[in-house]
Formats: sequence, structure tokens, C-alpha cells
Amino acid sequence: MIAVPGNVRVWLATGYTDMRRGFPSLALQVQEVLHKEPLSGHLFVFRGRRSDLVKVIWHDGQGACLFTKKLERGKFIWPSVAGEAVTISLAQLSYLLSGIDWRNPQETQRPTRVG
Repeated sequence: MIAVPGNVRVWLATGYTDMRRGFPSLALQVQEVLHKEPLSGHLFVFRGRRSDLVKVIWHDGQGACLFTKKLERGKFIWPSVAGEAVTISLAQLSYLLSGIDWRNPQETQRPTRVG
């Protein structure tokens, strides 16, 4: 289990990112394009061109972390603005990583009995 502090912000890098990149080049993109500090303890999320792969970088105070998630079906929902950073909550990140539309999650009806 990875414990992320509650005061951490989540930044989505809008547009597409070359998914061959590792932590050093993604951290450089955070500095030069998003104008943020990659070692700040915040989470920075990047999406690949096919929209089925994301990478998350995070510095936890002890070292650099790089997480990757690839959806087997579907695509990650992403903001349409390009060249900017969009901030979302940790709960919205959880939806995003599950392949759920984090902008407007809907509660589904659960059956009360099996029929």
C-alpha cells in the first residue's frame, strides 16, 4: 500500500507525453512546461498518445517514484486544454486510474435481489 499524504495536490499534464520517458525527463517536463517543482511531494500525471497508458511521478521525501497504469480496455478521460496543468483531487485520481469519468462520476443502481 502506498500512503499519499492528504495535503498532496494532483496535477494532470494536459496533451500527450512520450511514454518512453522515465522520471528524470518527466521531472524536467514538470519544471519547464508545467512550471512546477517535481520534488515538491505533489503527484504529476502524464498520458500517452493512445490514452490507455498513464505515468505518475512523485517524490515521497526519500526518493523518486514512477508509477505506470495501462488500461486493458477503454481510455483515460483527460481534460481537453493543451499545454497547461489541471489540478484534481486524490479521489478524482482514484476514479481516473479506475477508468471512470472523474469529471462526473455516477452512482450506479445496484440490484436489490437476484431475479
